[in-house]
Amino acid sequence: MSGFKDVVGHNNIIQYIENAVKTDKVSHAYILNGEKGSGKKMLASLFAMSLQCQNREEDGDACGKCQSCKQAVNQNQPDIIRVTHEKPNTISIDDIREQVNNDIVIKPYSSRYKIYIIADADMMSVQAQNALLKTIEEPPEYAVILLLTENAETLLPTIRSRCVMLKLRNIKDQLIKKYLMEQMEVPDYKADVCVAFAQGNMGRAIMLATSAHFNEIKEEAVHLLREINLMDVEDLEAAVKRVTSYKLDITDYLDVIAVWYRDVLIYKATKNVDRVVFSDQLRYIKERASKSSYEGIENILDAIEKAKSRLKANVNFELTIELLLLTIKEN
Repeated sequence: MSGFKDVVGHNNIIQYIENAVKTDKVSHAYILNGEKGSGKKMLASLFAMSLQCQNREEDGDACGKCQSCKQAVNQNQPDIIRVTHEKPNTISIDDIREQVNNDIVIKPYSSRYKIYIIADADMMSVQAQNALLKTIEEPPEYAVILLLTENAETLLPTIRSRCVMLKLRNIKDQLIKKYLMEQMEVPDYKADVCVAFAQGNMGRAIMLATSAHFNEIKEEAVHLLREINLMDVEDLEAAVKRVTSYKLDITDYLDVIAVWYRDVLIYKATKNVDRVVFSDQLRYIKERASKSSYEGIENILDAIEKAKSRLKANVNFELTIELLLLTIKEN
């Protein structure tokens, strides 16, 4: 990816960044806030690349060809620093002191700016945040700090008030589908499934499109839903054991069931096949729609949400799944 023109969605943020770069009104600190997979790292990298570009385009985008851009693409531009942390869930005060505070006083090596990208910034301890606050309050004129967060509310109000907040919104489904089909050559029906599960998150859509494991989960859940009405007690017990093998991915598994019954509900109400996500399972969707009542489908969708809540509360896994499968079979 060579520039903002290659990014799908996030037009408001890109326009803001390009205007800031073009008009030379760059802040010393930004927060890029969005869920995992929303594109924070990509936007931060492109922002840094455009700031350091030696032959920037008129719209503020990086040229992608100069020495600085090539270094940025290979992540070895000396004045773009990515802050790391050894502890998996914490960015410590030592991490901030050593990689930011002690380093920021040294002037840029070869560029106009010295840029610090702090991924997972919401993992900073309070002490680390206070250490960073001193730098944000009185930064050198060449410093730009990019804080990437999933939940900016965990940052101290004093830090949030001194940063420009850039919130990443969900990307429109049709844009994600277009990207999956045109850039990744994902078949139409598979793209629809990925889009439905991604819920506006491009990173998740790409992960789902390339994940053999997710495809396995989907196929297993769909097979269960096609056969469940023919199952006796022993078959149901065996099905519960098979679901247990997907315990670590149970949210994805339950989401497949939820989307399936959403398709059943939509088809039953509208007879519109264009809105069905599992279009490759249309025969079975129609069959289930003809046999289940509206109340029965709603009972199943409610039971899925209850199962998710119970599993979060550490209720017995097999019992929770058994109750869900019985509800599905009865409705």
